[in-house]
Amino acid sequence: MFADRHDAGVRLAERLTGIVTEENVVVLGLPRGGVPVAFEVAQALGAPLDVIVVRKLGVPFQPELGFGAVGEGGVRVINPEVVRMADVTPAEMAAVEKGERAEVLRRASRFRGDRAPVDLAGRTVIVVDDGIATGGTARAACQVARARGAARVILAVPVGAPDTVASLRQDADEVICLETPDALWAIGVWYADFTQTTDEQVVKLLRQAAAPAAEGAVSGKAGVVTSDQLERIDEVMVNVGLVRLPGRLVVPEETAGVVVFVHGSGSSRHSPRNHYVASILNQAGLATLLFDLLTVEEEYDRGNVFDIELLAGRLAQVTNWLSDQPQAAGLPVGYFGASTGAAAALWAAAEPGSQVAAVVSRGGRPDLAGPRLSAVRAATLLIVGSRDELVFGLNQTAQQQLRCENHLEIIPDATHLFGEPGALETVADLARDWFTDHLGTRVS
Repeated sequence: MFADRHDAGVRLAERLTGIVTEENVVVLGLPRGGVPVAFEVAQALGAPLDVIVVRKLGVPFQPELGFGAVGEGGVRVINPEVVRMADVTPAEMAAVEKGERAEVLRRASRFRGDRAPVDLAGRTVIVVDDGIATGGTARAACQVARARGAARVILAVPVGAPDTVASLRQDADEVICLETPDALWAIGVWYADFTQTTDEQVVKLLRQAAAPAAEGAVSGKAGVVTSDQLERIDEVMVNVGLVRLPGRLVVPEETAGVVVFVHGSGSSRHSPRNHYVASILNQAGLATLLFDLLTVEEEYDRGNVFDIELLAGRLAQVTNWLSDQPQAAGLPVGYFGASTGAAAALWAAAEPGSQVAAVVSRGGRPDLAGPRLSAVRAATLLIVGSRDELVFGLNQTAQQQLRCENHLEIIPDATHLFGEPGALETVADLARDWFTDHLGTRVS
């Protein structure tokens, strides 16, 4: 379901970007695994990042079974059902709690160093973890945040058990969970890479988030085009059959072409990465359209997310709509696709009569376009991270099926989401150069 915690964080950030409108927001990651997820959320929202340290209280003879949790500020949460079932005595509970409280203090000092905790008084606090099974830790975290003065508490996770997610609405003002599978089994099952996060990684992310110039490119703060550089910025609605799809059309002055963004599984027009790439294209004089391929209701059906033919059909209709807009009429068109969106872009570009001049795929799944790859006429650039091994291989195989002008660009040491320093900037520069080189003329 998720490539790794960074992938989950980006998807969660995209959902929260459309929901959280307050400016007075703090993001708190549950260490260790929740911090990489929270980092992406904080970057997308432009909010400060901190940890919220809580510890599970494990049954003495079966530590993986939690009978409660403790957190900063003396908060203590007990599950009486587990205590009764496991027959844990008060003395045993006290001994476990003493050890875990000491660990709470040690970890808080380890992660923050000399920095004071972020003040939560009167603020909207988003508590983030990499997933929820029993919910004891998340429940304690929400209560700790409220005890420290939070005015509103939002619990946000990529995946969780349905019953647990529902029960946590008693402790948080709002619970955002992207996926609630009936059979959760374990959180790690839903990640392709669930490598344990280390203390050092947590410390590094917190320092990076606290630095004045913390990864501006990933958050979309670097290279942003100012309003006086643009001719028009329009929030649009596109009628596609029986549904209306929202989008954002940006048209710079003297534009040379328009690039339609086709987001991947679990993403949306709010994607901070796509917004950053779009801003670089705008600076180069290219118009951009970011739009949602599916309605919110349609996204609940995972089959729709991977229905490439459906997504490509939507893309083709939106492209036709775009050609009728006065500010974009007559402009050569390119597609920028990510993940499954790249497959939809190539599928649409292979349609008879398609006038798409260029396609760029970022960490895409061109293999999902199948036999249509040989019919693509648009100049195609495939961008893959060298450490994104599975997708790297799929792109190599797909490239062999392309009969159009094409190139496979490999970004050294980059993973699927290009979250490494400088990786996303390289993607944006490559896309800019490809589109400016190939949008001068229409496909013949």
